[in-house]
Amino acid sequence: MATVEVPTPVPNERPTEGSVTGLVSGIINDAQTLLKQQAEMLKAEVREDFKRSKRAAEFGAVGIVFTTVGTLGLITALAYLLHEQYAFKMWASWGIVGGLFAVAGVAASWFSYVLLERFNPLPDKTFNALKENITWQTN
Repeated sequence: MATVEVPTPVPNERPTEGSVTGLVSGIINDAQTLLKQQAEMLKAEVREDFKRSKRAAEFGAVGIVFTTVGTLGLITALAYLLHEQYAFKMWASWGIVGGLFAVAGVAASWFSYVLLERFNPLPDKTFNALKENITWQTN
């Protein structure tokens, strides 16, 4: 005796026969599913970017605190060095050191501004895919 196996249906497979309304409703359901999946992908991508940014900001904050304390010590030492080794008055030593750090601060701020102008925090891949799908559906 031969046994006949009935193929098991694939869960998302739709029958090839049907009315036009059934086909259109299937297309609409697929489009809605696709948009929902892309929205979930966008959420996940933003969530991941936020976690990475948060971790980087935490280490950055610790680094800024340590650097600030160390720099204050070096500034004090440099002002005293100018006063004792080069016979500058104390106010002149502090003025020279302050001026040097002000120039360095302006240069660092400008560089930071230039870097931030190039930075795009939005998840481009997801937005491009979403835009492509929305454009496809409207055509």
